[in-house]
Amino acid sequence: MTHDSGPVPADWPEGAWPPGTRVRVIKDPDWDGPYPVEFYGTIAESQVPFPVRNGRGREGELVYVVRFDEPQHDSDGLGPYRGGEVWGRYLVAENTA
Repeated sequence: MTHDSGPVPADWPEGAWPPGTRVRVIKDPDWDGPYPVEFYGTIAESQVPFPVRNGRGREGELVYVVRFDEPQHDSDGLGPYRGGEVWGRYLVAENTA
């Protein structure tokens, strides 16, 4: 995985992907979401990752703000969005090395 060369903010959670990490947003195998297609983006520095605040969240799962490479519509047809909050389970870090 690659990321910007800048420092990671002091309040960034330990073990979380740093800002600038390239990711692929994936679909859930059990439903048509959170987005109907897979696409690429970058972990943004604009918000520190935080724990999923939903009963369906997994232990230790984080929500990341992702800047999308191309605007996307969500599975409800809303958008297009240039970025958004994405649960960690729907992100795969891209290894470009």
